[in-house]
Amino acid sequence: MANSKLIVIEGPQGAGKTTITDYIRHKLPYTNLYRLNGSNDSSPTGKAKSVEMYTDLLDYIEKLQNKNINLLFDRTFFTEAIYCRLGFKEFSYDDVFDVFLERLANFDFETYYITLYLSDTNEFETRLARSDKAIIKYAKFDKDSSIKQQDAYLKMADEVKQKFGDKIKVINIDTCIGLEGVKEEIMKYLG
Repeated sequence: MANSKLIVIEGPQGAGKTTITDYIRHKLPYTNLYRLNGSNDSSPTGKAKSVEMYTDLLDYIEKLQNKNINLLFDRTFFTEAIYCRLGFKEFSYDDVFDVFLERLANFDFETYYITLYLSDTNEFETRLARSDKAIIKYAKFDKDSSIKQQDAYLKMADEVKQKFGDKIKVINIDTCIGLEGVKEEIMKYLG
């Protein structure tokens, strides 16, 4: 029986992943936070790099089973699959995604897959404007792109639940309820 949590937070740009993962990291004792961005190489060579990186990551996670530590991820291979499905990459990731997902589902952790989303998609404009001014000078994010990502992430959450809902707790949280509401909702699940 798992005694540690493995938590994956996913969602579109502007949904609040950084804020929420920072909160969870400080709220849950013995929690390591990992922020992953994947490979920016969208060619087939990039796929090989990504597959190697996430295979190594899953090997690392496997070694940490039963070590009484919680693992918290701000993005993982789910994002790589989403970007491929949306056509941002020149390759498909569905073949390795299924392998990675099955492996994740079979680790001895209490595993959570949490998708953050915005029910009021107009809120993306405000949030992305803040992000653009703060730290992201090299990439251009926009509302339409975030909405497409959000739709893909919510569809993926349904897919994960259908395939491994007995092993992975799939949770969708609307961050339009405000930061305190999101914190309360998160801790309702994570304890």
